[in-house]
Order: sequence, then C-alpha cells, then structure tokens
Amino acid sequence: MKTALVLGATGLVGRTLVNILLQDRRYSEVVCLVRKPLMANMFNDMNKKLKPVVIDFENLQDYQGYFSVDHVYCCLGTTLKKAGSKQAFRRVDFEYVHVAAQLTRAQRAQSFVWISSVGANAKSRNFYLRVKGELENAIMRMPQLPNASAVRPSLLIGARDESRFAEDIAQKTAPVWQALLKGPLKKYRPVHPVDVARNMMSLHKW
Repeated sequence: MKTALVLGATGLVGRTLVNILLQDRRYSEVVCLVRKPLMANMFNDMNKKLKPVVIDFENLQDYQGYFSVDHVYCCLGTTLKKAGSKQAFRRVDFEYVHVAAQLTRAQRAQSFVWISSVGANAKSRNFYLRVKGELENAIMRMPQLPNASAVRPSLLIGARDESRFAEDIAQKTAPVWQALLKGPLKKYRPVHPVDVARNMMSLHKW
C-alpha cells in the first residue's frame, strides 16, 4: 500500500483530492501539511488514514522527513488579490512548490504532481501565467526527479471559501459559452475539482 503527502489540502482541489485519497484502498496513510489545524468536518476519514501536520511554510525545508512517502501531491496556490503583492504571490505559487519538488527529490519519493494552469508560459506577458510557466520549466528541468507531472486546469467550478468576483461571473455564465469551446479551445472549458484530482492521481507512478 502507498502513502501520500498533500500540500494545499484545504483548497478547492486539495479538499476534493484528500477525500478521494482517503477512500482509495491503495493508500494506507494520507499526510497533509497545513498552516493551521483542520476542521473536524472537512474530510471523511472513516478509515483513520488522515495525518494532518501543522507547519510553517516559510521554513518548508525543515519538514523534509515528511516527504519520505510514495506520492506527493502539491495543490498550493493563491491569487494576487489574496497574496497582496506579486512578490507574495510568487512566494506561494513558485517558491513553495519548487521547494516541495526539491524535498520530494531529496527523499526519493516515487513521483511529484502539482497544479499549474492552462496557458502557463514562461514568456507570457500575463504575470500569473508567466510564474506558472517558469515553475514548470524549473521543475521539469530538475535532475533526479524523473516522475514529475503538472496538471493544467482552466477555470475551476465549485464553491470557494473566499469570493472571487471574476470567477463567480464566469461560473454563472459558463453554460452559455462553454459549448463554443471546441477543438483546440476545449482545454479552456471550466473543470470540476474532482476531475482535476483524479487527473493528478492518474499521473503518479504506481
């Protein structure tokens, strides 16, 4: 049986992913590195597999031992609005994830999967997409981390803890314009967190 490590367990995809992992018989333990204690009703842990660990992400390297698992799932991410500045955004969406990949390599975990974004491009004029693209390049070029994969979701459909005006509007109007996204544009269709979570699981080395 496998052990999974999840970073970003309280986000839209992270919560869905953890609940799926807890029901998956292939996993005996699901370790979650979190900023603060988890609410008791957040996950369905009937089999007592969940192991939440409160850490300081600013010193993520101090928790290297927790990366001695089979599969690492990184769902970390924020927004410019929530982060407050481009520097703070980059610290979460690039630096934390990059350090997680390095720790995965150091502990010789079997594989590392993280969430990027559709349109990620290191040369993009859009800051968000540029950071995502730079991170993809940095991780995929990392030596001795052969089983690293990124998922590139578009707009996520689902209820978030915080309101995001643009995303709220996009979700409400999705049925109107979703049918227009065909062929090469299909990748821009809104996706459900469960689809992203299952995609992440499929990318791991078993």
